Amino acid sequence: MKHPMNRRTFLRAAGVTISLPWLDAMQPRLSAAAPADVPRRMVAIETNMGILPQFFFPEKSGKDYALTPYLERLKAHQKNMTVFSGISLPGVTGAHAAEKCFLTGTPHPERGGFRNGVSLDQFAAETVGNKTRYPSLVLAVTTEGSTLSYTRSGAPISSERSPKKLFQTLFVQGKPQEVAANVEALKQGRSMLDFVGDQSKRLNRTLSKSDQQRMDQYLSSVRELEQRLHSSEEWEYKPKPKVTAKAPDDIEDGKEFVKKTQLMFDVIKLAIETDSSRIFSLMIDTTVIHNITHHGNRPEAIAELRAKEEGQFEVLNNFLNSLTEAKEEGQSLLDRTMVLYGTCMGIANSHSNVNLPVLLAGGGFKHGQHLAFNTQNNYPLSNLYLSMLHRLGIEAKEFSTGKSTMTGLDLA
Repeated sequence: MKHPMNRRTFLRAAGVTISLPWLDAMQPRLSAAAPADVPRRMVAIETNMGILPQFFFPEKSGKDYALTPYLERLKAHQKNMTVFSGISLPGVTGAHAAEKCFLTGTPHPERGGFRNGVSLDQFAAETVGNKTRYPSLVLAVTTEGSTLSYTRSGAPISSERSPKKLFQTLFVQGKPQEVAANVEALKQGRSMLDFVGDQSKRLNRTLSKSDQQRMDQYLSSVRELEQRLHSSEEWEYKPKPKVTAKAPDDIEDGKEFVKKTQLMFDVIKLAIETDSSRIFSLMIDTTVIHNITHHGNRPEAIAELRAKEEGQFEVLNNFLNSLTEAKEEGQSLLDRTMVLYGTCMGIANSHSNVNLPVLLAGGGFKHGQHLAFNTQNNYPLSNLYLSMLHRLGIEAKEFSTGKSTMTGLDLA
C-alpha cells in the first residue's frame, strides 16, 4: 500500500529548491465508503415578547426532569433537545430594546449611540454561506420591519416577512431575461465595489496607522462582499430546485401570528430539505399581544396569554416533527439542524432581561436534559452560540461575550 506523499516534498536541482503545490498524491487514501462532509445547519428563532416562565422552566435539573405545560407540547423531542435556565446575555439590558441583541449579544442597547455587533447567523454565513445558493435567509413573522440579523458593522439586515415571496424566491425559476437582469445588477454592484476599493486604497496612504487598520477592516469587508456577489452570479445560472409543494397564501392578520409562523416554518423546512441555505434567522414579533404580557397576575390575562404561547410551541413541535421525518443520507434533518428557540425577556410582565427561556433541539448534541444554571448570577447564553458555531465547523475562539463553549453541552 502506497503512503501519501509528504507535503514538505521539494524539487531540487542545480541549487534551486521549489516546494510542490498540493497534489492528489498528498491526499491520504480513503476507502470508497468514506462519508462526505456532513451538512450542518442552524435555525435561530426569537419570540420577542417573552413567554410565561412558570409554564416553561422545569423544576428539576438533569435528564429526568418533568415536562412543564409548554415543554409537554414538545414531548416527542424531549430526548433530542436541551432546555436551559439561569442564562442570559451579559450586559444586554433595556427591556424591549434587548430584542435586537438576541443573536448579537451586544451589551446595553438602551444607551444613546448604541451600535450593534454582528449576529450569530451572519457570523456563521461568512464561513459556510458559500456552500448554498443563499448564504443565509433572514426572516420575520411581523407587520413591522423587525430583524434578528446584523452585519459586521452592526447594520440591520431587512427580513422577508412573506412565506409566499420566500417560496417564490427559493423555487420559482425566473425567465431568461430576468436572470440576465439579475446578473447585470450583480456585476454593477461588483464594479461599484471595485471603485470604492481603489478610492479607499489611495486614501489609505494619507491616514494614521490606527485609521489604516480601520480601513483594512473595511476593505476586507468589501472583498468578502465581492466574493458573495460573485458566488450569487454563478448561482443565478443554476436551475432552482423543484418541489411538489405549492406556494402558501400569506395571512395578513397580525393577530394570527401562530398560523403565520407555521407557514414560515413550512417553507424553511423546504429550504433545508433542498439545501438552498443552511443558516436561518426568524424573528417572531408578537407585539399584538403586548398588552396581555403585562398581565399583572390577573388569572384571565394569564390564561389568554398561555393559550397564545402554547400555540407557538405547537407549531414549533410541528416544525421539529417535519425535520425528524425528513431523511438525508440515513439521518434526519433535525440531527443535522440546530434549532434555537428563545426570547429576549425572562419575565415580560416586569421587563426582565435575565433568566431567559431558551431551548436547543437537534444538531447532533447529547440532549435530553435540563441544564440549570444560577438564576441570580446567570451563565452566558453567548457561550451556547460559540458551541453552535463549533458544531458548524467554525473554530472561533470567542463570539460576542462568549469566551468558551457551553458547559454541559457535548456532541453526540
